Amino acid sequence: MASKKKSVLFICLGNICRSPIAEAVFRHQVKEAGLEDKWYIDSAAIGTWHVGGRADSRAIKCLKTKGIETDHIVRQITKEDYTKFDIIFGMDDENIGDLKEMAPKNSTAQLKLLGEYDPEHIRIIEDPYYPGNYEDFVTVLEQCIRCCKAFLNSEL
Repeated sequence: MASKKKSVLFICLGNICRSPIAEAVFRHQVKEAGLEDKWYIDSAAIGTWHVGGRADSRAIKCLKTKGIETDHIVRQITKEDYTKFDIIFGMDDENIGDLKEMAPKNSTAQLKLLGEYDPEHIRIIEDPYYPGNYEDFVTVLEQCIRCCKAFLNSEL
């Protein structure tokens, strides 16, 4: 019998900066480890502002500097996601609070901060959208690389 895939959903406010970066980074790391058949990976937004759009161009640009591609289309988290995914990662305490408020009673997903896995102990992944400096997106990318690597290693 085939084993069930592990599943992870990355969440941020609009699903255009932090969560699509984390999704693309984790997907890339899983692929490099040869574990694509063992994981289901996605990202989504708390809000509806950008649904149907693409990730922020600054997020796409900084991912490309690491050879990471994304064709992500923004979507909002659904009630079904709370039972479909093993872990739902928020990027900050506000995300976690919103996720808890939105959770249906039958939720089985663990809600965690991605920053809990940061070996540099930077718990919060700050939203780079405002002030919107490219360097802020690079900081998010570097945090996501560290956190996703540590999380993946913890799952091996």
